[in-house]
Amino acid sequence: MTRQRLYLFDTTLRDGQQTQGVQFSAAEKIQIARALDTLGVDYIEGGWPGANPTDSDFFAAPPKTRATLTAFGMTKRVGRSAENDDVLAAVLNAGTPAVCLVGKTHPFHVETTLNVTLDENRNAIAASIRHLVSQGREAIFDAEHFFDGYRANPDYALSCLQAALTSGARWVVLCDTNGGTLPAEVGRVTAKVIASGIPGDHLGIHCHDDTGNAVANTLAAIDAGARQLQGTLNGLGERCGNANLSTLIPTLLLKEPYASELQTGVTPAALASLLKTSRMLDDILNRVPLRAAPYVGASAFAHKAGLHASAILKDPSTYEHIDPAQVGNERVIPMSNQAGQSNLRARLQAAGMVVDPKDPRMGRIIEVVKDREDQGYAYDGAQASFELVARRELGLCPEFFEVKRYRVTVERRKNKYDRMISLSEAVVVVKIGDRKNMSVSDSMDESGSDRGPVNALAKALAKDLGPYQECIDDMKLVDFKVRITNGGTEAVTRVIIDSEDGQGRRWSTVGVSANIVDASFEALLDAIQWKLIRDFGVPI
Repeated sequence: MTRQRLYLFDTTLRDGQQTQGVQFSAAEKIQIARALDTLGVDYIEGGWPGANPTDSDFFAAPPKTRATLTAFGMTKRVGRSAENDDVLAAVLNAGTPAVCLVGKTHPFHVETTLNVTLDENRNAIAASIRHLVSQGREAIFDAEHFFDGYRANPDYALSCLQAALTSGARWVVLCDTNGGTLPAEVGRVTAKVIASGIPGDHLGIHCHDDTGNAVANTLAAIDAGARQLQGTLNGLGERCGNANLSTLIPTLLLKEPYASELQTGVTPAALASLLKTSRMLDDILNRVPLRAAPYVGASAFAHKAGLHASAILKDPSTYEHIDPAQVGNERVIPMSNQAGQSNLRARLQAAGMVVDPKDPRMGRIIEVVKDREDQGYAYDGAQASFELVARRELGLCPEFFEVKRYRVTVERRKNKYDRMISLSEAVVVVKIGDRKNMSVSDSMDESGSDRGPVNALAKALAKDLGPYQECIDDMKLVDFKVRITNGGTEAVTRVIIDSEDGQGRRWSTVGVSANIVDASFEALLDAIQWKLIRDFGVPI
């Protein structure tokens, strides 16, 4: 059976940039474009040339990609020819092989927003597409508010699609711009569009997630015959976001009937880099990855219940719909005060520790976990710290260095501009072998801003760890969470730190103390210890 080609159109750099709080630099857009190209998408929409300096800079020196680089713009304005429309000219001047133009297909928007007649709008669509084709560009037409327009006046909405197609558009794309259409209607309308004479291999779908159905709506359109889908990495986009390619791509490659009937440009090897690509985008945005994200979330393959863990040990397919490695993820068996022997054995096995189930130390590990969780620790979200607890009970936790003492001071003073500022300074003394090292650091960052006492402490600790320094330089803290577990004068602070290294590994550690700095330092020490065990195994 010959599989039909399905084309992936990524608009992270354009629609994704409309996410509240997101603003890419030109360099970041190039980095993301290269990652998307490596992933295997077919089109990369880089932005709107001339709309802002960043997009203009991106198109002035675009990356070389296998994917078709696409510029975005709008159809010509009524009253001007396509040849003399300066906004359209700016889009063409970007020199991209493909151009995507958005145009109105809802009579309400045509007459109210544009204040033109329905015929004038449709003629503008046709003239704009003809002009793109005459310039040797692949033309794509985004039919804005199509589903709302079809609901209000199906004949007119369809006539706009036909105007674009007969004028030479390679793709006409049905846009659920408000994100309010549900899957059944998307499927039904898409099928009617194809029945009206728009071939499925010229038809695309562009969904927003305002009802949480963007992925389902996209799949409904594909089921009906659409063969291009538009979306964004990690579901970025205005309001609630766009259809999430981080969910759609693995679904299309790994789930039936799509895996057997459709073909994309994403290879199994590229799919295995999906998690890394998703995390790269979050790192650029300085956002904490969504733990519950399908396929790529840290909790996507986490099995906390003891019965589940027991079944997973026998056959992972009992509670996993795919092999996590197919998308670059991994299985997690959390430990908590609800855990039993099954969770413990699975967790130790995942960490490379094979222990006889009858070993009395197994029960001791569970008791230690329960006792420490009574004190405020939480190991279901800090697996690296749990592993260290288990290793210590099993005598498998080498000590690479010893912290002899540390001190943190916080000072509030006036700077040279007569403004009050705070500054933290930290001193850490560590013993490595027979040698003691003392490191000092402050909390000032490169921009001259105070990053707080924990930052000063982390910098001092990681400043001089002798033979392990290169290993520590490869790790970074990506998230820092604080929770007060008791109230009043007996308050206990829990700190969970998420760390990451250059190999793409991410791990979480926990510290507990009445003092937030001390809790942070405990979590930080665990993070470094886990990294050293992974990279060195034993002390040098």
